[in-house]
Amino acid sequence: MSAVPPPDVPAFDPGHDPIRASDAVIQRLRANHPTLIDLTTGRVERLLAAVGRPDLKLPPVIHVAGTNGKGSTVAYLRAIAEAAGLKAHCLTSPHLVRFAERIRLAGKLITDAQLTELTDRLEAANAGEPISFFEITTVLAYLAFAETPADVCIVEVGLGGRFDATNIFEAPAVSVITPVDYDHVEMLGPGLSKIAWEKAGIIKHGRPVVVARQQNEALEMIEREADDRMAPMLLMGRDFDAWEERGRLLVQMPDRLLDLPAPSLFGGYQFDNAGVAVAAALTFDRGLSDEVLGAGVTSTVWPARMQRLTAGPLAELAKARGADLWLDGGHNPHAGRALAEAASRLIDRDPRPLVLVTGMFARKDAEGFFRPFAEMRPRVVCTTFDSPIAASAEELVAAAVRAGLSPETSSNVMDGVARALETEGPAPHVLVCGGLHFAGEVLAMSPETWPT
Repeated sequence: MSAVPPPDVPAFDPGHDPIRASDAVIQRLRANHPTLIDLTTGRVERLLAAVGRPDLKLPPVIHVAGTNGKGSTVAYLRAIAEAAGLKAHCLTSPHLVRFAERIRLAGKLITDAQLTELTDRLEAANAGEPISFFEITTVLAYLAFAETPADVCIVEVGLGGRFDATNIFEAPAVSVITPVDYDHVEMLGPGLSKIAWEKAGIIKHGRPVVVARQQNEALEMIEREADDRMAPMLLMGRDFDAWEERGRLLVQMPDRLLDLPAPSLFGGYQFDNAGVAVAAALTFDRGLSDEVLGAGVTSTVWPARMQRLTAGPLAELAKARGADLWLDGGHNPHAGRALAEAASRLIDRDPRPLVLVTGMFARKDAEGFFRPFAEMRPRVVCTTFDSPIAASAEELVAAAVRAGLSPETSSNVMDGVARALETEGPAPHVLVCGGLHFAGEVLAMSPETWPT
């Protein structure tokens, strides 16, 4: 079969603007996406073999799975590594604005020139065989990682874990499982035990695993998998712990108590995420100092996770009214609970009304996402965005009503924020939320907000 992209797939041209260049490489990587998803790593292993098994040439790997908190935990781990003077590769997903956000080489986003060169090589090696977008993206990342010197490789699972394209490491330095909850149940569920079984598939024989606080049903499955693989397990709340005290992050490890500055990311749940990252970092390198760990958790940046927006057209609209604007990509019930806690913290600090401007994919549990906000009684503006699988504003209204809220509609996010600011009382806290694709649309409006 020909390795040349089909005629309707544009060539990747780094001379295009960043978003168009990103769209072009995405279309090329989607060119051989299969009709049926194969829940094995077979296609990844085939293509890795065709390009010389770069996965066997990587620096030590920290592999991170879970339902929520994966991205924040990866961001903390990268910041800690860099505070220690280490060069860190990272693979994360999804991207918000540009494809390059998924792949960091020794701390820097992969360049357009590197993407086009690697895509050319992978198209030739794949020879037109079926392979999913995420599978070929994973191979591209591992190939780039193998050819760029670094000290550690931090890899976020895409979906699930056991059959995820990233899960080809026999002996990761550390595996990490963040909180497991309900999401992607059509692929991973239906029950929490089954979802946890999928996540626990990243646990490898004899290799350490750091596990966040879990619901009992999920924990039982994770413990069983760790026992079966004789993997040393460090469980939050049992073997180590982390909590907020006097505005600082305290982490109790088995052999030391760390008194660290508060995490840079906003929300009470970020103390747990940072604590898991600290425990994983110390499992990777027990010699990390309090100073390095503190510098890492206070310098972490992770866009669209309770991010304060101060630039761009929406931020300018909010500032003109004296309001503050926040952006979060959480999109499931667990994320809704965390976001409601963060919003309560924000209101406690600055008592003003809260308005949610929400867009979400149709397949998500919007009612479960809204339900934690019911007691707060915020104004809710439901909107939609540019995606064939986005929920309509009316569908979100129905979900919000079922959750006990009194929503209204808007045609798009700009109109939604404008409606949120229409109030005779104090300028509100405006929280744009509901999904990472929706958050990416917001960030795309202003290049100064893009991840770098």
